[in-house]
Amino acid sequence: MAELATIARPYAEALYKASLSDLSTTAVWLDELAAVGANAQMLQFADNPRVTSEQVFEVISGIAKAQLNASAQNFLRAVIDNGRLSALPEVAAQFREHLNKQNGSSDAVVYSAYDIEADSLSQVTAALQKRFGRTLNVSVKLEPELIGGIRVVVGDEVLDTSVKARLDQMKVALTT
Repeated sequence: MAELATIARPYAEALYKASLSDLSTTAVWLDELAAVGANAQMLQFADNPRVTSEQVFEVISGIAKAQLNASAQNFLRAVIDNGRLSALPEVAAQFREHLNKQNGSSDAVVYSAYDIEADSLSQVTAALQKRFGRTLNVSVKLEPELIGGIRVVVGDEVLDTSVKARLDQMKVALTT
């Protein structure tokens, strides 16, 4: 959604510049606010004309597990006052891109049909970092329809070694 990315960009850039001294703490509370901003019920509550901005702020502050410092509270108030709560997930994604660029790393999502044990994940991470030539921040998501193997997404690059992908390749080969 290009419009949402355009809306989120100035928020992400301003937040990044304002929090250069403590980027890791900012990333933690921003990810939490992004999760709240992605909640359909919260967006519906915030869009209710009978609900004030202060009430929305109080509810979100109460939900947030991370302690919101003064800059987090100011940021949240600005987002709520400007009616941009739905842009929070995109703001967080763009903020993470700035953070990754500074650190020389990238986010990687490993989709797996089964849970991956910590030692296996560290081996996979090492192999992926060698393959992609940069440090990766790896997260794992379960996707049972893969049957087996993994699918890795790093930015716009995809490495698919899943059983499902291999079966799809065989299907194409057999039908052509």
